[in-house]
Amino acid sequence: MKTAIYPGSFDPITFGHIDIVERAAALFDKVILGVAESQSKNPMFSVEERIALISEIFKDNPKIDVLGYSRKLTVDLARENDAIAIIRGLRAVADFEYEFQLATMNRSLAPDIESIFFTPKDTLIYVSSSLVKEIATFGGDVSRFVSPNVKAALIKKISD
Repeated sequence: MKTAIYPGSFDPITFGHIDIVERAAALFDKVILGVAESQSKNPMFSVEERIALISEIFKDNPKIDVLGYSRKLTVDLARENDAIAIIRGLRAVADFEYEFQLATMNRSLAPDIESIFFTPKDTLIYVSSSLVKEIATFGGDVSRFVSPNVKAALIKKISD
């Protein structure tokens, strides 16, 4: 069985992330979304909330699993789950330099695990979790960028 890890903060998960997950699932037997705690990013949603939102989106796809992780290298998470690849998303040229450094470091730490890059559909290439949160915070409609359950969670979180 060929397994890939798609790590990220997913705070919140967007249609761009979903597009990448679905395309990765077409290539791998199993895709694990590794939801990083990412306290340094000051997340809006807890790890448990993000896992619940993502799990709801992919509940009907047995090829996709979701798990949280903290204080662990992504390559270690990949090894623990017998993953052969780490999936990363690239939206723009600005992402490339960081992702290239990360992939090179991961290869140094785990030469047996490949880094694979996906770009989202052109209609989603500009979507980021940070922008979605900002739009939602100022009362904008995020329906084009996130699933209904995520939109509802954003509205609830902002109104609390």
